This record gives sequence, structure tokens and C-alpha cells, in this order.
Amino acid sequence: MLTKRIIPCLDVKDGRTVKGINFVDLRDAGDPVELAWQYSVQGADELVFLDISATDEKRKTMAELVKSVARQINIPFTIGGGINEIADADILLNSGADKISINSAAVRNPQLIDDLAAGFGKQFVVVAVDTKAINGKNYVHLNGGRIPTGIETKSWVLEAQERGAGEILLTSMDHDGTKGGFDCKQLQKINRMLSIPVIASGGAGSREDFAEVFNETDVDAALAASVFHYGQILIPDLKQYLKEQGVLVRQVNEE
Repeated sequence: MLTKRIIPCLDVKDGRTVKGINFVDLRDAGDPVELAWQYSVQGADELVFLDISATDEKRKTMAELVKSVARQINIPFTIGGGINEIADADILLNSGADKISINSAAVRNPQLIDDLAAGFGKQFVVVAVDTKAINGKNYVHLNGGRIPTGIETKSWVLEAQERGAGEILLTSMDHDGTKGGFDCKQLQKINRMLSIPVIASGGAGSREDFAEVFNETDVDAALAASVFHYGQILIPDLKQYLKEQGVLVRQVNEE
């Protein structure tokens, strides 16, 4: 049985880590390279870096950040933001990223998923989905959650899987930054539909929230930001707690 993964997420804007509530009211959370090193030492299983301004401001994700992070840590990390074509991904992977994440660009051009999977392998392609409930149904949103699409989340994740996504990073906009717990109801439905790994995102506020999402939905990984950035939850403590709750995790001192 595979161990469950704990993944700190670093939202990067103008070279700094930021965090907000429901995708707005951003505040500084530190230097992304320094935070990456701290998390690798603490025992994080992977990291995700999302340049949250790249798509909206039409900028390319900075390869220099990837190079700096790759020099500092020895755990896998994913980079996303502003990846619109094969060449963008090629630069980031060659700079040291282990995976690339696509979101808005994939919805606008679904063929991009096929092309990336064919060019680099499915294991390198993470499709990030920002989902929000409207009138009882969950819909995909773009550009950091600012643009509703009218596309139902469940149909989009199935299409992404069929096209070659290796993982789905599902963020509940309704839960994001609230620290009120993950959207377990939606995550359970999505995870049962898919055969590829699902990363839960949005709403982590306590150790209990992580145990709940793993035990109730059986997702492969749980991602969080502010609770890690501001020291409210320490990864070694979280992993020890999860172990006590019957969740199989890689312990900090394990290779």
C-alpha cells in the first residue's frame, strides 16, 4: 500500500510566497526557496509551487526559481503557472522541476494535456482544478478562481484523465484559506471516479482535517499552505498524529 503524501503548497507572486482567503486578500508568507528547504528538512513528501500571477498577468513562470529550489532540496516538486505550451514545460523540467502543473491553459486548450503527456510522460503532468459550488453543482474556474467556466468539475477531471493527466490537484475555492476542513464530500466523489492520484487542496486548518480527508476520501495526498507557512502545523507532528490515526505515511527519518 502506498503511503499518503503531505504536500506544502507555495503560492508565489513577484518572487515571494503569499497566502490569502478564498483566493483573495493576499499577504506575504516568506521566501519560497527558504521555505522549500525548511519543508524538505521537516519531512514533506513533495512541494508544489504555483505562480498565481503568471496566467492573469500573461507572464511566464520563472525558471530561475526552479533552479534555486532544485539546488536546495532533494524531494520532488511541481511547478505551475503560465505554462501554455510544450516549450514552457521543457524549460521548467530541464531547470530541475519534477512535474509541471497546468490549470487555465488546459481548460482553454485541452489538447495541451495530450501533448505534454506524449512529450514528457503522464507522470510529469499534474492538472490543477479550481472548483466552486454554484447552485449545488461544482464548476471549474480559471485565472486564480476569477473566471467561471460553466464546465462541471466532474466532467473536466474525467476528460483530463482520459487525455493523459498523471494526477489531479483539486482545490475547493469555497474551502480555500478558511481552515474549516477539506471538501471531503466532493473529494470522495472525484476520487472514486478516477484511477489516477488525487491531491486534496483547500481548507486545511488542523491535524484532524488531514486525518479526516485521508480516512473519508482515500485521496493520495493532501496539500496545504498557510497552516504550514505560519507554523500552526509542523509536518513531523502531523505525520506522527496521522500514524496514530491509522494513516500510512512516510516518517520523517525514513528514506
